[in-house]
Amino acid sequence: MGMINVSKKKETERRAKAQAVIKLKEELIKRIKENRIEKGDILEQARVAGILAAKKTPELIPLCHPLRITGIDISFSFIDGGIRVLSEVFGTERTGMEMEALVACAVSGLTIYDMCKMYDKTIEITDILLLEKSGGKSGDYRRHIDDKR
Repeated sequence: MGMINVSKKKETERRAKAQAVIKLKEELIKRIKENRIEKGDILEQARVAGILAAKKTPELIPLCHPLRITGIDISFSFIDGGIRVLSEVFGTERTGMEMEALVACAVSGLTIYDMCKMYDKTIEITDILLLEKSGGKSGDYRRHIDDKR
């Protein structure tokens, strides 16, 4: 058992998109929207943290291959009862970018938690999941709404 040997796999354009949902009380959502969080602009901090985390995925997850990531996009949207984090990771590689996209979402969510925990200890990070992936031998994948388990 060990790291999978991908040296014989063909390099292809790879992309993975993931999400996380951070459940927050309405008063805290309002504070975030109005930039009234003592620690500063939490969404920008969470974006940078997610990007850094995606780049360090092989240091965090055993047996993940180090990848040449060529782009990372992280966005946030306010939803009913919280914030949805979306990450999209791009590169030309022999293996997929799924773990990098998932780690980016998880760490972005944890950063929001850290910056807001002084206001509310009941914050939840949920629904960390892969939404889409493309490239490679297994082809494309797109999660359907009812795929959530």
